[in-house]
Amino acid sequence: MIATTARSSYATAAVRAYTSLVMLNIAQGVIMTIGLVAMVIGAGWLVARGPMGPGDITAVILIMTNLYAPLNILGFAYREIKQTSIDMEKMFALLDEKPDVADAPNATELKATRGEVVFDSVGFAHEGRDMGLEAVSFTAPAGKTTAIVGPSGAGKSTVLKLLYRFYDPSEGVVRIDGQNLRAVTQHSLRSALGLVPQDVVLFNDTIRYNIGYGKPEASQEELNDAARSAQLLDFIEALPQGWDTRVGERGLKLSGGEKQRVGIARVVLKNPAILILDEATSSLDSATEQEVQAALETASRGRTTLVVAHRLSTIADAHQIVVLEAGRIVERGTHAALIAKDGLYASLWKHQAEEPETVAAE
Repeated sequence: MIATTARSSYATAAVRAYTSLVMLNIAQGVIMTIGLVAMVIGAGWLVARGPMGPGDITAVILIMTNLYAPLNILGFAYREIKQTSIDMEKMFALLDEKPDVADAPNATELKATRGEVVFDSVGFAHEGRDMGLEAVSFTAPAGKTTAIVGPSGAGKSTVLKLLYRFYDPSEGVVRIDGQNLRAVTQHSLRSALGLVPQDVVLFNDTIRYNIGYGKPEASQEELNDAARSAQLLDFIEALPQGWDTRVGERGLKLSGGEKQRVGIARVVLKNPAILILDEATSSLDSATEQEVQAALETASRGRTTLVVAHRLSTIADAHQIVVLEAGRIVERGTHAALIAKDGLYASLWKHQAEEPETVAAE
């Protein structure tokens, strides 16, 4: 809601700015053209009368051209100042926006000791839309891995957004270790969560900074342990600049698998009570996926882990699999139990198992 309003306001202001800049350019061009034509006509008239020669006309044109150069610079400076003022105005307007989800006046710090996550009859709908989740109830046991799967649009990402409290449920309650998320501070909640997304965000800085971002005060030994857990330490130490190697904008100097392992190391260093894997390997090739999957298994060992995955082969070993369809839980159980049930999960599994064969046949 806030982002949409800010983008709309920014777009309106940008259109007004660009319109004024276009008018400025047109006016500036007309003035320069009229001035140049007037000077040439005047100089031509003086040449015809005798006081000036053809060389004088050339000199006049050169003088006028040199006079117009500062005007061009002035126009460029105006455009830059105008755009900067719009950007600053919108930035401050965005900072002044009130968040849709705010801490309660009496909110307390979340005490995530075990990491048990409970969704109790949770329903959610964006304003003016149909229910995205309806009567969703499940428990992610402490120290275990719970996978959330289902077709596109089933509500998997919405579950994670509610857990992060980007939104509050329309009905029902989300709890961590028995504490209602509405009653705790957002900072303490998000400190207890660690996310490895599909596209890990890396800063244009060193590997040390990008991994240490999860815990800025970490020692070198802690950084080494985190990188080792993510199967990244040997790679880092083999680099000419080691930990001080810059990764480029959004990690462009690293491969997809290396970026994911940096994200895993960052989460391991943070040591959250709850680990969230949101399609963490879906953009990787099969060989790289296996390497990253091994690092993820190390990171999730003994930690409450929620996995949203498209490739069902990556969650077959989960302690519990929750299957969503159209915002409702339609199945739950282990991989073996769901395959034996021969329902939606089994259908999705069979479909994915047949995909390589179809590609090979083609």
